[in-house]
Amino acid sequence: MILLDTCAIIWDALEPNKLTHKASKAINDAGNDLIICDISIWEISMLIKRNQLSVDDTPSEFMKLVFQSRNFRVQDISPQIAELSVNFGPEINNDPADRLISATSILLNAPLITADKNLRKATLIETIW
Repeated sequence: MILLDTCAIIWDALEPNKLTHKASKAINDAGNDLIICDISIWEISMLIKRNQLSVDDTPSEFMKLVFQSRNFRVQDISPQIAELSVNFGPEINNDPADRLISATSILLNAPLITADKNLRKATLIETIW
């Protein structure tokens, strides 16, 4: 089981060459269950709305295509994820989405595929990049 950060979801869908070989191999390994956080769906919608991510569809249509391309399981924010996310020290970015994704990774014991250098430096999270 692996968790994809928002950037990994986007790059897997639109620019797979931006993924490292290790990240791509983990995503494409049939033995790995792929998980994304619900907050990533919101982040992608915001990126499209702000014209920071250019796609030919609406956010919901784009996400529909993403879900059709991979067998992702969406992890909702649980009370435990919410609690852990607000109790991190400075080791985890202050960005709420990063905190929720990090908490999900820890509580599911799922390595996180991320290009985020700060998250990769955090000793609390097992990352793949």
